[in-house]
Amino acid sequence: MRLRPRALLCLLLATSGLSAETVWLDDLNLKPIVQGYGRPMKNRCAARNPEEAKPLKIHGKVFERGVGTVAESILVVALDGGAKTFSAQVGLDDAKRGSQRSSVEFFVIGDGRMLWRSGVMRTGSEAKPVEVNVVGVRNLLLKVGDAEDGDNDDYADWADAKFESTGAKTFQTKGEPAPAAVAPYILTPLPSATPRINGPGVFGVRPGSPFLYAIPATGERPLTYSAQGLPAGLILDAKTGRISGVLSAKGEFNVTLGATNARGSVEKRFRIVCGDTLALTPPMGWNSWNCFAQTISAEKVKSAADAMVSSGLADHGWTYVNLDDYWQNHLPTDDKVLQDLVRPFRDERGVIASNVRFPDMKGLADYIHDRGLKAGIYSSPGPTTCGKCAGSWLHEAQDARTFAEWGYDFLKYDWCSYGQVVGGEVANPNGVPVRKGSKDDAYATYPFKVMGDQLRAQKRDIVFSLCQYGNNDVWKWGSSVGGSAWRTTGDVNDSWRSVKAIGFSQDQSAAYTKPGSWTDTDMLITGWIGWGRMRPTSLSADEQYSHVSLWCMLSSPLLIGCDMTKLDAFSLNLLTNDEVIAVNQDELGKQATCVYRLDEVGGLVADIRVYAKDLADGSRAVAFFNLGAEPVKLDFKDFAKLSLSGRQIARDLWRQKDIAPLDTSKDSLPLSLPGHGVILTKFTAAK
Repeated sequence: MRLRPRALLCLLLATSGLSAETVWLDDLNLKPIVQGYGRPMKNRCAARNPEEAKPLKIHGKVFERGVGTVAESILVVALDGGAKTFSAQVGLDDAKRGSQRSSVEFFVIGDGRMLWRSGVMRTGSEAKPVEVNVVGVRNLLLKVGDAEDGDNDDYADWADAKFESTGAKTFQTKGEPAPAAVAPYILTPLPSATPRINGPGVFGVRPGSPFLYAIPATGERPLTYSAQGLPAGLILDAKTGRISGVLSAKGEFNVTLGATNARGSVEKRFRIVCGDTLALTPPMGWNSWNCFAQTISAEKVKSAADAMVSSGLADHGWTYVNLDDYWQNHLPTDDKVLQDLVRPFRDERGVIASNVRFPDMKGLADYIHDRGLKAGIYSSPGPTTCGKCAGSWLHEAQDARTFAEWGYDFLKYDWCSYGQVVGGEVANPNGVPVRKGSKDDAYATYPFKVMGDQLRAQKRDIVFSLCQYGNNDVWKWGSSVGGSAWRTTGDVNDSWRSVKAIGFSQDQSAAYTKPGSWTDTDMLITGWIGWGRMRPTSLSADEQYSHVSLWCMLSSPLLIGCDMTKLDAFSLNLLTNDEVIAVNQDELGKQATCVYRLDEVGGLVADIRVYAKDLADGSRAVAFFNLGAEPVKLDFKDFAKLSLSGRQIARDLWRQKDIAPLDTSKDSLPLSLPGHGVILTKFTAAK
């Protein structure tokens, strides 16, 4: 007689001589669970607030026991060989059933080996039964993944989850495994003393707008700059490398930039496109939020601009110095830090007022421009910003005109309170009138189109950055409202979980990314950050290499979020690798996508993602990411998955050296990937 697998398992357990004890998952300590947001709940669905938690319910069936969590979620149970089976019923909780985009995948992993996986489960799926033999397993990892599409109310339940033990009455729990601690290490050699011109090969401007471009170049100082073929209306300052002026008509102009010092000379082709499209490559610069938040001041902004020049960042193409929230006046508040900002939002003419920390907004923009840099500002389509400062609601034309007159070159426009004024009434903040609206098809696009039209009416180029967190598939319509970039996610923070969740869920926007239209995965979180309470980033060195590599591969705007006056050698080196930056600034404007995955290496569970993108010179950038905590070594051979053939030169971009020439038909590429680390390469057909 042939026994079914479950019957065989039961027979083995029954004859093992071990006494059984039931240990429920919800009786264990759930504090170590790391999850997307909110709190894990015992015998309830997960919730941001415990009082909102409801009984576990999957596809209409209520379960009395279990654990509710939110993807991505990880819990490690230290069984130490003391359990026989793990069983559960798993699925998406009905509490968020209105979110039709919700999808998750459940995993049960024992000592690094895959024991069970659910496959992708979606909203409304019936619960799937889990029954796993865990005899001899020391550490059991229970994971809920977000099914590679980011968090969309991914409320997941381990219902009726329990262990049959060999006598143990409980088990210890642990959080997500972390890579071994590694001190920051520098991969990139310092720039050569001989001249090198960095930055993109193309620059966009509109007719009649002020032109400012500082040639980014490294090398021993002093440098003398040249620009052959400049069109009429533009002039070059040979000492500073700044090109300025005004172009009166549309057209494309091929220019040869040059830089000379005592060590030699260099030239670079440069294309100026005078037309309707700005930001032909992703904007690069600094934003005040991640370091200073509500403590920002004009002096801190000036210090950031000075540091961008003195540190040499500007020589690598970093350009924008952007204010975020809290340059405006604030609603009445009990917060003592903000008391000095409680003033009228606007003057008697309706002009938006800057607060006492910013006494001269035009002077601040001039200060930034005088250093060859560009200035950015922040507002909201709602009555107030996210920080309860003045927004642009009903003053869009006036504010666009004011920002242009002050001399700002970039506007981050943050959704914030706009949802309050659509579909209902809202209290009148600071006397601002409010109108009703409706959540029709234009709900998401309307406020951005209003401001986009007003910005284009100005005689100044203002890059328009939409910030509404990826709602309503913004990547599909962002460019139609005048946007040059659009956030597709919530705010990033300095955790590997945040970087991973945001960075590796962007494939859906790739088809819409092109010159002048960029997917924005939020600011960089390297260096000293803290949102007003300064501290070093929590990301490890390898996680920071992965973070910067992924943002460059995604062609995301690169906005440094740290205190620019506290750049250590590692942080500065991380931000000044010109070969890595060139992947981001490539004028073809492609966004990388995941082209290959490895879920197992050497019989152990792994999470290797390979991202690739075409570059303008015909080469292909390829990034090998290890999302797992354990280091992985492998000989990569599947080059067809990377759209590579023939003989190729593989170059390690962080180390700026060729790995080896290889024949893709027979050779392999040896890779040693640290936990949460990356190897960023460029493949060029061998001549």
